[in-house]
Amino acid sequence: MQRLVVLSGAGMSAESGIATFRGVDGLWNGYRVEEVASPGGWLRDPASVLEFYNQRRKVAMEAQPNLGHRILADLEKEYDVQIVTQNVDNLHEHAGSSNVLHLHGQLSQSRSTQDPSLIYEIDGWQLRLGDLCELGSQLRPNIVWFGEMVPMIHTAAEICASADIFVVVGTSLLVYPAAGLVDFVPRHARKFVIDPTIPDSARQNGFQAIEEVAGRGLESLRHLL
Repeated sequence: MQRLVVLSGAGMSAESGIATFRGVDGLWNGYRVEEVASPGGWLRDPASVLEFYNQRRKVAMEAQPNLGHRILADLEKEYDVQIVTQNVDNLHEHAGSSNVLHLHGQLSQSRSTQDPSLIYEIDGWQLRLGDLCELGSQLRPNIVWFGEMVPMIHTAAEICASADIFVVVGTSLLVYPAAGLVDFVPRHARKFVIDPTIPDSARQNGFQAIEEVAGRGLESLRHLL
């Protein structure tokens, strides 16, 4: 069975009503997004950071998988599908995908500020000041913030290096280190990029372009595989 590796980004979830992370103006309640998604922002105003993610979590919990998510889940009947996602929602899993690696963490989880290995599922959509881990320290969203290392990047690179077919969907390939994952894809692999705006770097690196939104693009992909 051929291995189909998918790198998905914000455009994948946009069709489910989840806005892209930064939004049009990069602001949230008057804050720069970096202020509520960085270690410095957490130290300055943890309450605002928690509320920012509470609101994102609420939207994600109400969202439903779209056509693109369902197609990727269905492709498991024919391929060994491995998904590496930059998204922090769980829509891939809700659609039925079995193998999903979250590069930037998951909205549905919290983690200890004292021991990052202590990770917990959040009950509901709210995480509050005073919610503590078993060591007695405040819980924070289990999200990789601006300025933090991406702990799963090496595992993601190994997955990409095993691809027979590699598909980029809903991401600009401009944000590193995720964009660098394409460098690990084997030369023999068939490569596709699905997005209304195809990055020049993808064309230059031999990707077959499908200029569509995620759902329609993945429908087109099925006919090309």
